Amino acid sequence: MLEQLDLQNILVLDIETVPQYSSFEQVPQPLQKLWAAKTVHQRKEALPEEFYERAGIWAEFGKIICISVGIFTPGPPIGLRLKSFADHDEKVLLKQFFDLLKKQPKTMLLCAHNGKEFDFPYLCRRMLINGVPIPPQLDLSGKKPWEVNHLDTMELWKFGDYKSYTSLSLLTEIFNIPTPKDDIDGSMVGYIYWQENQLERICTYCQKDVIATAQLIRRFRGEELIADEHMIFV
Repeated sequence: MLEQLDLQNILVLDIETVPQYSSFEQVPQPLQKLWAAKTVHQRKEALPEEFYERAGIWAEFGKIICISVGIFTPGPPIGLRLKSFADHDEKVLLKQFFDLLKKQPKTMLLCAHNGKEFDFPYLCRRMLINGVPIPPQLDLSGKKPWEVNHLDTMELWKFGDYKSYTSLSLLTEIFNIPTPKDDIDGSMVGYIYWQENQLERICTYCQKDVIATAQLIRRFRGEELIADEHMIFV
């Protein structure tokens, strides 16, 4: 089935998220109590303030600071056009992302690694919170499962095995997809954003995940990887 898809109708994306506030002390009192209640099972023995560095995982307590997208370009040879939306004002980048999708066909497939569990619902929730319309490509309301145009490379790798989680890093390694050795990983994004104010660095990291996901799709289809010289950054 994957081999039959038109690559140019696939938009690969990745998001980077951080806690809404730089520290737990900055969180309004009502939200502090709600944070403690929301995470009571996940944090186990940790105090709410000790666990707050992970708040970016929850859309109610985090925010999106970068959305990177990649669209396959026609070949031969096939290329990948990349663009990122990054801003301290979440509503600004969400509106830019909405405007991009508005120009695309409503039937365009959105693809992300673990997108169905994280990226897609997170985007929808933050759009609602910020008063940004949910674009048709993300909106699930009224759609039957087979009408949802979402691809998830992690789900594709499961082959129906719902109890497993496989990271993008592991898949790129076993499929021999070369990736730059970054000096950061996802767990460091919040610190780099709030303490080091390096949004551009985070944006570069986000783009690399889009490239890795796009290359994984190529491997899943039994196709050659996209060469570096055919990566276009706009």
